[in-house]
Amino acid sequence: MTPSEGARAGTGRELEMLDSLLALGGLVLLRDSVEWEGRSLLKALVKKSALCGEQVHILGCEVSEEEFREGFDSDINNRLVYHDFFRDPLNWSKTEEAFPGGPLGALRAMCKRTDPVPVTIALDSLSWLLLRLPCTTLCQALHAVSHQDSCPGDSSSVGKVSVLGLLHEELHGPGPMGALSNLAQTEVTLGGTMGQASAHILCRRPRQCPTDQTQWFSILPDFSLDLQEGPSVESQPYSDPHIPPVDPTTHLTFNLHLSKKEREARDSLILPFQFSSEKQQALLRPRPGQATSHIFYEPDAYDDLDQEDPDDDLDI
Repeated sequence: MTPSEGARAGTGRELEMLDSLLALGGLVLLRDSVEWEGRSLLKALVKKSALCGEQVHILGCEVSEEEFREGFDSDINNRLVYHDFFRDPLNWSKTEEAFPGGPLGALRAMCKRTDPVPVTIALDSLSWLLLRLPCTTLCQALHAVSHQDSCPGDSSSVGKVSVLGLLHEELHGPGPMGALSNLAQTEVTLGGTMGQASAHILCRRPRQCPTDQTQWFSILPDFSLDLQEGPSVESQPYSDPHIPPVDPTTHLTFNLHLSKKEREARDSLILPFQFSSEKQQALLRPRPGQATSHIFYEPDAYDDLDQEDPDDDLDI
């Protein structure tokens, strides 16, 4: 394979991963942490959507517009519709371009669209909204905007909607995390080992079993993905040959292992319920000089000795 063919193959694998994240539409949850940030993957998905000709709306709350647009070329930046809630999240300046209801008002306004063009809405970040809005209100707005293309009774053809939500999972408790997880069609949990990033992708398709996969990747300066092979077994943690493995039976109060002599003694032991031929003969035939026992029986007057009718004494 030539270098150019390898580059095309890598690009195909990259598009396959990005397409799998955006194919289902609905809410795509990007769960990152302090160690593994997810804004770069969010921007990679935004770039992919813009190159596919979709309308891309950015609700920027956590970083400035200049910081978010940094790294995109002019062609990508011209295709992005940026809603800046970073400088004035509550619209105190009363500017005309700002939504009066803030980010939640922007989400609700996007529910009223009727054009058939696919739309991608990037929330940077969903954690910023979750810390300032009630969880139920935010979930209702996300459900309305991510399912507007499948509303029953709607005769208008509305394009597919994908909502990309960046979520810092260390900032929230299990309640909000569980609610958003149940609402999402796709969950991407970022992690990694030995300095190599990974994405665990969980997809929930309607009337199908959930599927999950793990992709190892790195993000290039132009926000393209470089898919990589997973780390080898030798590079996994706790594989240092100089560190002896921990024996879980070290501090037990009983011994799970037998020595050779103990094993031989166990095999030669005759258990009480095991009757050998010698033991049977000893029980059935008393030895010479051994005291024997006799049973003397004298029947009573009421004893029933009639074998024809054993129940004769019952007076039935």
